[in-house]
Amino acid sequence: MEVREIKVGIGDLNVATPPDRLITLGLGSCVGIAIYDSVNKVAGLAHIMLPDSSGFTNQSNPMKFADKAIPILIDKLKQMGAKERYLKSKIAGGASMFSFPDKNSIMDIGVRNGVAVKKVLEEYNIPILAEDLGGNFGRTMIVESDTMKVYIRTVGREIKEL
Repeated sequence: MEVREIKVGIGDLNVATPPDRLITLGLGSCVGIAIYDSVNKVAGLAHIMLPDSSGFTNQSNPMKFADKAIPILIDKLKQMGAKERYLKSKIAGGASMFSFPDKNSIMDIGVRNGVAVKKVLEEYNIPILAEDLGGNFGRTMIVESDTMKVYIRTVGREIKEL
């Protein structure tokens, strides 16, 4: 059986079943959220750009926001046969891609994205088994739906499993 690579763009999400693989490129300050049910073999991946949709009048793409994308992803996983009680997550990204002279974390969208994602996952009682957040470099996140393994690829570094 051929493995399909399902690309997840910025402000996008998708789900996969074995043997397919989900992949998202260019996680800088954005956060990739892998949520999966290893019992029913369904994996999902969201690539969020912003922590929270409140204060945005244009919400034409709810998948850009942590508070909207995660519930949408959970619904899609359930439609594919995942059970909420088996959902687990791994997250990556949230880098500080720009340096601010005053080190004001209010400006640090990467940190805010990581905090928001953790808060929403906690609200849904989805444990975070591993995370690779912060730093000042971009990442590629790969989710294998057959093994539920999550890999992080960073330029100039070894691929690492989360």
